[in-house]
Amino acid sequence: MCRGVPATWNGGMQPTPMRHATEHISGPVVTVRGLTKSYGGRVVVDNLDLHVGAGEIVGLIGANGAGKTTTVECLQGLRTPDSGVIRVLGLDPVKQADRLRLQVGSQLQSSGLPDRLRVTEAVDLFAGAHAQDRDRLLEQFGLGRLRRSPFAGLSGGERQRLFLVLALLNRPRLVILDELTQGLDPAARREVWSAVAQLRDEGTTVMLVTHELDEAEALCERVVAMRQGRVLDQGTPAELVARHAPGVTVRFGLPGAGGSAIRGELDRLPGVHRVSQERDQVAIEGAREAIAHVGAWLVASGHPVPVDLRVDIPDLESALLTLLDQSTDLPETRKVAS
Repeated sequence: MCRGVPATWNGGMQPTPMRHATEHISGPVVTVRGLTKSYGGRVVVDNLDLHVGAGEIVGLIGANGAGKTTTVECLQGLRTPDSGVIRVLGLDPVKQADRLRLQVGSQLQSSGLPDRLRVTEAVDLFAGAHAQDRDRLLEQFGLGRLRRSPFAGLSGGERQRLFLVLALLNRPRLVILDELTQGLDPAARREVWSAVAQLRDEGTTVMLVTHELDEAEALCERVVAMRQGRVLDQGTPAELVARHAPGVTVRFGLPGAGGSAIRGELDRLPGVHRVSQERDQVAIEGAREAIAHVGAWLVASGHPVPVDLRVDIPDLESALLTLLDQSTDLPETRKVAS
């Protein structure tokens, strides 16, 4: 779930909810079974299973070459799988591409529009049968005052918000976003996060492909960790952190710390796994429950007040790095059998 991300740019007014066909969908929006895709004799998506429910924001995460982009390209009918079954909104992306294209929105890349094209002109090009949504979406995503601005004059965040507007003009049931905030500064990233949070609040189903794990942690209700075209694990960001990076590290300076005596006391605390000390600097590794026990010990021990107290709590990046490290025994990327 999104944390600390504002929902609108329209002066605090609530956005007009879009009517989504996902409201009438009882099953998954995306179902993938056994998807395999190869390039140049190498398998880049390997027997992949995946599902996305209506109204979810699901993130595909993993290192370069994990098969994330190829997967979503297959979902959109841009690539033909070697094998496997894909259904998006009940449609086959290859055989029913024209029907699917009317129901799926995807972002343009940063070079996708001419520099001189004005915002309203770009929207008119994409609006099709839903031209009446143009003004509402521009206002909803904070672009109303920029209607006559050329594409070249937009900031990075404004461009990405425009791409979201273009992706939403056909009232899609599913929106696919690939590296949504790549190359944006922190302020622009926050602007775009707000736009995606707004989609979530309106019930839009979103698939997000990203290398930015803080982005996935902030926006996604579920993440799918991939490596070499395979799913390593999936769940909420909190579930992946709990499974693969459950520990914490408490660090502090303790003037006059007494070496092994201090370490011995701390070692006996519940949840503590390891204590290291260099002069008066102490580091304690352990389970999350150790934080409270260390705090109580510091209060009750009679030692001087600790300085530079810091608690390092693992995040989704820590969990993914652990997952990737644990999966080094996976066979190298398969070659297609000749």
